[in-house]
Amino acid sequence: MIGGLDEMNIMILLPIVLPVIVGFVLLFLPERVFKSRQSLLNVTGVSFIVCALLALYVISGAAGDRLVLFDLVGSIPVYFAIDSLGRLFAGIVVLIFLMAGFFSFVYMAHEKNEKRYYSFYLITFGVLMGLDFSGNLVTMYLFYEFMTLASMPLVLHSGTREAVMAGLKYMFYSFCGAYMALFGIYFLNQYADTLDFVAGGSLNMEAVVQSGNTQLMLIVAFLAIVGFGVKAGCFPLHAWLPTAHPVAPAPASAFLSGIIVKGGVLAIIRVIYYCIGADFIRGTWVQTVWIILAVITLLMGSSLAFKEKIMKKRFAYSTVSNLSYILLGLSMLNATAFVGSLLHVIFHAIIKSALFLFAGALIFSTGRTKVKDFVGLGKKMPVLFASYTIVSLGLIGIPPTSGVISKWYLAVGSLESGAGALSWIGPVALLVSALLTAGYLLPISIRGFLEAPADASSLEKYKEPPLLMLAPIVILAVLTLLLGVYPTPLIDWVGTIASGLL
Repeated sequence: MIGGLDEMNIMILLPIVLPVIVGFVLLFLPERVFKSRQSLLNVTGVSFIVCALLALYVISGAAGDRLVLFDLVGSIPVYFAIDSLGRLFAGIVVLIFLMAGFFSFVYMAHEKNEKRYYSFYLITFGVLMGLDFSGNLVTMYLFYEFMTLASMPLVLHSGTREAVMAGLKYMFYSFCGAYMALFGIYFLNQYADTLDFVAGGSLNMEAVVQSGNTQLMLIVAFLAIVGFGVKAGCFPLHAWLPTAHPVAPAPASAFLSGIIVKGGVLAIIRVIYYCIGADFIRGTWVQTVWIILAVITLLMGSSLAFKEKIMKKRFAYSTVSNLSYILLGLSMLNATAFVGSLLHVIFHAIIKSALFLFAGALIFSTGRTKVKDFVGLGKKMPVLFASYTIVSLGLIGIPPTSGVISKWYLAVGSLESGAGALSWIGPVALLVSALLTAGYLLPISIRGFLEAPADASSLEKYKEPPLLMLAPIVILAVLTLLLGVYPTPLIDWVGTIASGLL
């Protein structure tokens, strides 16, 4: 041991600490250090690749699986532990971090304060690694709060009044939700055998029953779900998401919508399935209200997306809806629905990131932001619009794309839940939402490929976006297809995680 750190496992720290250090160094370096924009991009690109490789090294298990830093209060340690769930979330973070990061090298050319953007982008990546690798509830909560602070500058990057207000709204909602969850951590510390993440939960039921605080612990569980559900855009505290995402730069929106919101999902899984235990809330009013809130959010998000005319805001409302697919599956408290939720975490991260990058590519190339303005552009940008169409089919859930796999497991898991009338309301809501999703995504492809503008000459100046912007979108579209055609290894891996919990 060196200063309380295990020499063999110290590598676990590197993908957490190094991006944060590099981000702060980059932030405070004077502009004159970089003689050109290209030198800034070279340094940033190398940093991205090194940080991603270190994260993959830890995810592979080569760095060990546990590292204790210090005791925060009494016998409560701050430490990192690498398990299958953390590996899954961290792997998705690495993928989207690289795709949105390299996309930004072209997109951010027309934005101010580019160095600051890359700084906070790196810091946020390091914080997310800490969140994914957290070994107990206290460590996770610390990095959950850091995630809000690190990602807020990405929201208010442009510095406009709208962006600043959106950033403040994002922070206010996130902190309010986190404080609700913190209230629950106090009680879990009293009635749980440990705050470590234990498959199936660590709540001491005998102690809860003897104290007569069963209803209090149910309230604690509900507050944790609602509190952490804020980050996942769950009704009634969802309003920050469609405000914050559209004002951020497109690659930041991709990272926020694909990854940051999943932090709330991870926190709910950790609290309910690894601390409290699914058995404690199964069949109670907490499960019932959770299902109802998920269904309301699911339908509301799809409906608002269907009505929205501005593309990025439409995609933001879509995120509200699709995050509730995940929460709906988790609320069913059975293995099949849980598998569906984790699969949708992966598929949604890939698809929604591609959608926001598509929006960014169009804004960069044409300056157009409204859906009605994309008439005929598909013929000028066939690769871009074809990739968009593929990921759109994935979000709708049309074979052979990946979205159909997760939605199938969610629907079957809902029917198997034994939740009475709510067990069939879930599949009905999924079907209605899929129809609405088709209604707000496919018209963009139809207008782009099949409609002709009144003045064809107005499109002559447009062409495919630069390769560094186009390649990440194509890669994500290809993944959407591949994971739909060959999902078995992923399903088996996620099924192993579910079988250890339920």
